[in-house]
Amino acid sequence: MVSLVTGGCGFIGSHVVDRLLEEGHTVRVIDNWTTGRPENLEHQKGRENLTVYHMDIRNKAEIAPVFQDVDYIFHLAALADIVPSIQKPEEYYSSNVLGTYNVTECAREAGVRKLVYAASSSCYGLPDEYPTKETAAIRPQYPYALTKRLGEEIALHWGQVYGLPVVTLRLFNVYGTRSRTSGTYGAVFGVFLAQKLAGKPFTVVGDGNQTRDFTYVTDVADAFYTAAVSDVVQDTFNVGSGGCYSVNRLCDLLGGEVTYIPKRPGEPDCTFADTSRIESRLGWKAKVTFEEGVQKVLDNIDYWRAAPVWTPDSIGVATEDWFRYLGKDK
Repeated sequence: MVSLVTGGCGFIGSHVVDRLLEEGHTVRVIDNWTTGRPENLEHQKGRENLTVYHMDIRNKAEIAPVFQDVDYIFHLAALADIVPSIQKPEEYYSSNVLGTYNVTECAREAGVRKLVYAASSSCYGLPDEYPTKETAAIRPQYPYALTKRLGEEIALHWGQVYGLPVVTLRLFNVYGTRSRTSGTYGAVFGVFLAQKLAGKPFTVVGDGNQTRDFTYVTDVADAFYTAAVSDVVQDTFNVGSGGCYSVNRLCDLLGGEVTYIPKRPGEPDCTFADTSRIESRLGWKAKVTFEEGVQKVLDNIDYWRAAPVWTPDSIGVATEDWFRYLGKDK
């Protein structure tokens, strides 16, 4: 089998590449290294069945030849994080929407067996019920969530109109080794791990009792592989851990002092995936417990030594636009 992973040098993408190589696939990677890091695949260097193309999915003419003779497409290339999506919506639209159009159209033209799209649970916004089913209302709260949802709509529409075999996976709070260390204020694990290494307190939003469906990255990679090789097409699945855990519990497991910062508008008090659909249709279920996953991260904590160390003051500056545009008092 020949598989193509867009964003394959990124956090989740590199773990998908690992899984595909374990399964004996010939793997091609497209990544422009905006958020992905070539170092994430350094341990696979020299593999004859791995080729990395430094390309941008926004350039259809450039990427199209890489799709030829490919069986499976795993589309993970995207811009992430909330704050920069509020500040630079055009960049997010061009990458996550137009880039996804290019990938989907190239996949159609190449006649691939399956395209698996990395959708986001942020499409649900502030859900009415937990665990949240795939049939829940779609309420994106910020441009990142919207653009990921629009990309999902494109992929599903190409399945509907053109018969492209598509599965979309709505990912819940993915964490694990190689999570991003960019200068952007974003995912809680990257923030906390850099703070722990620097001996600084964890900056907990609100009272820390909010819960998240933290899902370990190798389980997510397994979901991508399972979806690709299955006979299921034209469907959408939540990918979650089967539980939810408070941010305070995460701090306990990481071990360190805590300081609390203001709660932010547009963030749910809980994320919790109803995974009954993916369990019944694909036979997939998360295997790594929260405690096991956090320990795996701690065992590899040196990865985050180059990450920025955030403080309440610097976070306040970074999130000014968040409060400005998403706050209730306008």
